[in-house]
Amino acid sequence: MKNVSRRRFLAQSSALASVAFIPNLWNYNEDFPSGPRKIGPNEKVNLALCGIGFQGGDISKRFFQSGLCNVVALCDVDMGAPHTQELIKMFPDVPRFQDFRQMFDKMGNKIDAVTAGVPDFSHFPIAMLAMSLGKHVYSEKPMAHTFHEVELMMKAEKKYGVVTQMGNQGHSEANYFQFKAWKEAGIIKDVTAVTAHMNSARRWHNFPASYQKGFPPKEPVPATMDWDTWLGTEQQHDYCKDFVNGQWRCWYDFGMGALGDWGAHIIDTIHEFLDLGLPYEINMKRADQHNPFFYPLSSTIEFKFPERADMPPLVITWYDGINNIPPVPAGYGNVALDPNIPPPSNGAIQPSKLNPGKIIYSKELTFKGGSHGSTLSIIPEEKAKEMAPKLPEVPKSPSNHYANFLLSCRGDEKPRSPFSIAGPLSQVFCLGVIAQQLNAELKFDRKKKEITNNKTANQLLVGAKPRKEWEQFYKL
Repeated sequence: MKNVSRRRFLAQSSALASVAFIPNLWNYNEDFPSGPRKIGPNEKVNLALCGIGFQGGDISKRFFQSGLCNVVALCDVDMGAPHTQELIKMFPDVPRFQDFRQMFDKMGNKIDAVTAGVPDFSHFPIAMLAMSLGKHVYSEKPMAHTFHEVELMMKAEKKYGVVTQMGNQGHSEANYFQFKAWKEAGIIKDVTAVTAHMNSARRWHNFPASYQKGFPPKEPVPATMDWDTWLGTEQQHDYCKDFVNGQWRCWYDFGMGALGDWGAHIIDTIHEFLDLGLPYEINMKRADQHNPFFYPLSSTIEFKFPERADMPPLVITWYDGINNIPPVPAGYGNVALDPNIPPPSNGAIQPSKLNPGKIIYSKELTFKGGSHGSTLSIIPEEKAKEMAPKLPEVPKSPSNHYANFLLSCRGDEKPRSPFSIAGPLSQVFCLGVIAQQLNAELKFDRKKKEITNNKTANQLLVGAKPRKEWEQFYKL
């Protein structure tokens, strides 16, 4: 930011110092006026880890195992929780913080890149502050909690010249390279419809009926937890165990439901290589036990995309819920578990149901696919045998998703799922979540990026106003 903007930023923040810690961005910007530090070709990336339990802990270990980084800071709002102890024991001498703002203020000049392995609604402030300070960012999926936040993150990526990556690992695995090769060879063409599905049980399927009428009752905040920092940009909520440790995904106020969780692993290559961009219409076809607080037990959502260049209009229909199995075509084959698909966070995928995945319908061929790194197959089997001699050779991935990010920070590779690519995909999910929340049909203007038929839905593109001390992050 320009110096005057930094001064204004700090001036606006000073009045809030009693309720929120504000990093000394002005001094930091003087030390590093030229953006990201240039990292040598054989140098390790100095990586700060935000969120060190559950999924955040898993990606932290994967980054470290790549051998391409030095872990220089640990940050988590609950350093005393059982799920954070493994990482703390791995890095006993690494500085620890409960507030990422304090981490950047104390250690900004020692950090090259940061991870955001935290709840969906917390990706945005960490990523925006990091990018404004010239730090590369790896954010878990989906990128952010609202359409507007994703828009700001894409602009910041370009403005600050940093490397970014969203955590949809399939973008560095076999699925990515196969889809790309098949599309370029003309095997995948003239796609008109996609069925995408994730039909395993979700955490909110076991919620009591009372949660459909209001948030759960207040509970004591754990002594080791910084609840105010956990809330971040979100308006005040009383602590409850059903808001934290993965439960946040259940609630509209904090997470993005099954669509935001698994959509990035199922629809990602379809969205990128078929140049889908944003839909012009989103329709709720099913919303079992719809309520204003948490996600439906089953959802069917239809996304309509227009004609693009030489590609026909396309409809993606999303199915979630254990009793909302989509129809499958003749010759689909068995539903044996795919070892390339990780289980959902609340248990194993049931083999009697469909694996999470997709069915892609083109004018000539039908493809069956899974999630994450799982590759496509042509169905039925007879057609697959006929097409086998025509299939192109698929190159192998030169690096996994975590190594790709770190190598990109050094300038050795280009990130495969930067915010510029992952952003529009995440915005598709944001539109789907608005349709779920309102149980509505939405008309979307792709050029103006506005919902034209529902004023409330259009306001939800921006979402609820952040708490006063967090408004600054929307101005970076």
